[in-house]
Amino acid sequence: MAVSGDPKLKIVKGEAGYVLEDVPHLADYLSDLPTYPNPLQTNPAYSVVKQYFVNQDDTVAQKIVVHKDSPRGTHLRRAGPRQKVYFEADEVHACIVTCGGLCPGLNTVIREIVCGLYHMYGVNKVLGIDGGYSGFYSRNTVDLTPRVVNDIHKRGGTILGTSRGGHDTSKIVDSIHDRGINQVYIIGGDGTQRGASVIFEEVRRRGLKVAVVGVPKTIDNDIPVIDRSFGFDTAVEEAQRAINAAHVEAESIENGIGVVKLMGRYSGFIAMYATLASRDVDCCLIPESPFFLEGRGGLFEFIEKRLKENGHMVIVIAEGAGQDLLEESLQSMNQQDASGNKLLKDVGLWISQRIKDHFAHQHKLSVNLKYIDPTYMIRAIPSNAADNVYCTLLAQSAVHGAMAGFTGFVVGPVNGRHSYIPFNVDIDPSSTFDIQHITERQNKVVITDRMWARLLSSTNQPSFLNPKDVDEVLKEEEPVTQLLEGDNCKDSKY
Repeated sequence: MAVSGDPKLKIVKGEAGYVLEDVPHLADYLSDLPTYPNPLQTNPAYSVVKQYFVNQDDTVAQKIVVHKDSPRGTHLRRAGPRQKVYFEADEVHACIVTCGGLCPGLNTVIREIVCGLYHMYGVNKVLGIDGGYSGFYSRNTVDLTPRVVNDIHKRGGTILGTSRGGHDTSKIVDSIHDRGINQVYIIGGDGTQRGASVIFEEVRRRGLKVAVVGVPKTIDNDIPVIDRSFGFDTAVEEAQRAINAAHVEAESIENGIGVVKLMGRYSGFIAMYATLASRDVDCCLIPESPFFLEGRGGLFEFIEKRLKENGHMVIVIAEGAGQDLLEESLQSMNQQDASGNKLLKDVGLWISQRIKDHFAHQHKLSVNLKYIDPTYMIRAIPSNAADNVYCTLLAQSAVHGAMAGFTGFVVGPVNGRHSYIPFNVDIDPSSTFDIQHITERQNKVVITDRMWARLLSSTNQPSFLNPKDVDEVLKEEEPVTQLLEGDNCKDSKY
């Protein structure tokens, strides 16, 4: 196999178009590192496991739907325990930090990292960094032990606290070095992982034996490459309560309209899956699918039609949908929060008022509209059973990777197999490899894909796309005759 000569770009090429996008390793920039037998060999919990170590050549295909003559394509390093580790239990001093917005499952990930280090590898020095990235140089820490974290998975939020911004690379790495920390677990979304990537680069530049590991977190499910993000399943489940309440309100009064705003700044996955799961929704509006209000084929016309047919309707709208229609948003679109996210106007309140004003002006129908925004209620709840199991797998995979000496990566399932995915790296523009990275872009609903078509079929709503919009979308996305890759696979594998 041929290996890329660029230390930042660990690309291994094999036969039949095989490409491995490998993750960095401490041995890449530190020579003569000692290795030790993995203590899992003597761990009673693993004594009955037939093969508990991952083969060093195991990789996970990023694309699983192929033609018979297709090249093997891009692969990622499979997650899991290795036979040799690069840290002894006594030398490990780990830390955990949570950044960005709240999400169901944060406490579960914290708990399982602590318990995984302690019970699988005998590590008993784990610090919690209080209050996000700024906690590193504010010197706020919490000692984490299995006893401290025992019941935290039953609570929402994060016991470590969180914040947006506060990223000062030099101060953070200075703090890591001064405290003797050699494993850093960073839980957060795309902005947080961009920060983690910079921390990793600075650690490598200084030649420190520090493993930097990211656990991707976003309730919106907008992280690319991985199958889904933790907290998403819980969010979809909890959104059903709001949709059900809106449906009860709407059907209990003449010409009742229930409007529910759900999370989704740039990606409408929560709104789409909650709509499909509910079956009570008449119209779903997401950022990826443009819509218009007035005129033939517009939203107002559809509302009037549905009210005449059923006497009530429920509308689900993602928070990032229709932002181009808000006249007042022109100024706010250039404003950002501390994490670099655009500040969005409340599209739920805006569209509710526009609907009421339209029908009041037309004098055709007297509508009764109820608006529900469950955003902060959903963010703050504990994770459900499915997400709890998922968070456990994420945390343990992260621990296995750090102990094996891997660094500069995030962990997540790719086509059902947990994998190590490198942080964003410098890619040669002339490269022919189709490589996607966690920090490069966001995963979005593909509105020319089958999952969105299933939603339209379920709600019987129009697409609200005019022919010009359709042409624009088709130019941006792959033709349906080609193989689907990356985020498209998420929508099309069912």
